[in-house]
Amino acid sequence: MELFVKIFKALGEPTRLRILRLLAVRPMYVCELESVLGISQPRISQHLKVLKEATILREAKEAQKTFYMLNGDITERTLNDFLEFLRVDIGQLPEFKEESARLEKLENDSCIINCKTGQKSDSQPA
Repeated sequence: MELFVKIFKALGEPTRLRILRLLAVRPMYVCELESVLGISQPRISQHLKVLKEATILREAKEAQKTFYMLNGDITERTLNDFLEFLRVDIGQLPEFKEESARLEKLENDSCIINCKTGQKSDSQPA
């Protein structure tokens, strides 16, 4: 789940999504991203750093210049893994043990039943 958090945090910023969309067209140098996006090189470098740490991007060197590209393998695999994470029975996920137990009790919880039906429970003031 930590990898999902890291990747989705990285994707949760509009400029980074713009960078990814541009890199989906072709690999690019920072100077190209700077020109197309109209933002400074230091800001682009910070965004690239976050995307690299989340393993969404790869970099390659050409002489003394670095260019960036999507890490297609990790992106596709992560999205597929995330979809599987959403499909698997929550009771099979160790990190959701407590939530799973509480989820099973919902149908018989009088407070929840009252909440869903709009009725006030005995403990609520009229």
